[in-house]
Amino acid sequence: MRQTFPLMLFAAGFGSRMGALTAEQPKPLVQVAGKALIDHALDVADAAGVQQRVVNLHYRGDQLAAHLAGRDVALSWEREQILDTGGGLRAALPLLGDGPVLTLNTDAVWTGENPLSQLMAAWDGDQMDLLMLLLPAHKARSATGRSDFVMEDSGRIDWAKGRDGHLYLGAQIIHPRILADEAGAVFSLHTPWTRAMQADRAFGVVHDGDWCDVGHPAGIAEAEAMLAAHVR
Repeated sequence: MRQTFPLMLFAAGFGSRMGALTAEQPKPLVQVAGKALIDHALDVADAAGVQQRVVNLHYRGDQLAAHLAGRDVALSWEREQILDTGGGLRAALPLLGDGPVLTLNTDAVWTGENPLSQLMAAWDGDQMDLLMLLLPAHKARSATGRSDFVMEDSGRIDWAKGRDGHLYLGAQIIHPRILADEAGAVFSLHTPWTRAMQADRAFGVVHDGDWCDVGHPAGIAEAEAMLAAHVR
């Protein structure tokens, strides 16, 4: 039987790289190919059979909540302050449970194999606290040429630190236990990731398909071209 996990959709950010496009709306409501980015992400979840979904909200959160009204999505509000990725995930755990959690950034679009299905198929809880979806940096659209991680033949990953390697695509499975040692409400996932790497419990899997970052205005046209080419 295929294992499934709850999903955290990161949607609280200010979207500052989008400039004027996010002056009056949150980035997850920016349209790509006639559909809001948050709906592209929820389509990925639907196709992977992921039924338990949580969205975190902060910037222009009322607009996003209204857009999601009537859908089977739980909302994790960060009303007083934005909590960053790690703090946002930890704050949402009462809605997600204490086991492994999928997370997905909402500022990208995908083609090829479903990213969440790939992660769930590759997850091995005996070895892993972290499993990231990656793409060789030279193959990534709308990227800067940077590498985030290097990956061994075993699948274990470490920070690239200037080495050629792979780009993180904003999709992962993470076990919440690696968040437990973080002090304060606001923190990035980078420190828990580092702990998982130091413990040899951080792994990667290469996405079988294409991906486009839509965190900046130029990414919209590039993503639409990618989707159009995939349909042909």
